[in-house]
Amino acid sequence: MARAPRKPPATPTEAALHDAALSHLARYGTTRAGLLRVLDRKVARWAASQPGDREAADAARAAARRVVARLTESGAVSDTVFAQARARTLHRAGKSARAIGAHLSAKGVGSALAAEQARQEPARELAAAVIHVRKRRLGAFRTSAPAPETYRKELGSLARAGFSQGVAREALGLSREAAEAMIVAFRAAL
Repeated sequence: MARAPRKPPATPTEAALHDAALSHLARYGTTRAGLLRVLDRKVARWAASQPGDREAADAARAAARRVVARLTESGAVSDTVFAQARARTLHRAGKSARAIGAHLSAKGVGSALAAEQARQEPARELAAAVIHVRKRRLGAFRTSAPAPETYRKELGSLARAGFSQGVAREALGLSREAAEAMIVAFRAAL
């Protein structure tokens, strides 16, 4: 049995885009750029179903920008709050300052704000490296006897995660007890 053809979607009005933005914000933290991407995709899906209506698509894109501006003014969308929260979460997860800066930039946070949130403090960077070491079961958290190439591979893992060679060597050189104590102290301070 054939399905009935779908109705074409309604033209995205400013009110509909505002509701879509609020729905997205209720589920996800985001930046101005991220919210604008979401709304632009919504408009693009609609425009693809209405190929001849270019003026309405341009009007909908302009409405999306007004919605994002209005939500930013009201404080519902804040790049600073997003960057602070995401940087704190990523630090706790064992991400390096470089990885945090790259993540924030990819999410649409400005480069100055991303750099500020991903600042490299030696103690924080070492603690994040130790968290990474524990997650990957490297160094003192190894479950088996090390093979001759293990140390070099572990350094490579930390380098790919964005940690400097000095921080990586220090994290791999810690005893298990010292590493656990550092992780507990780091998480308590955040």
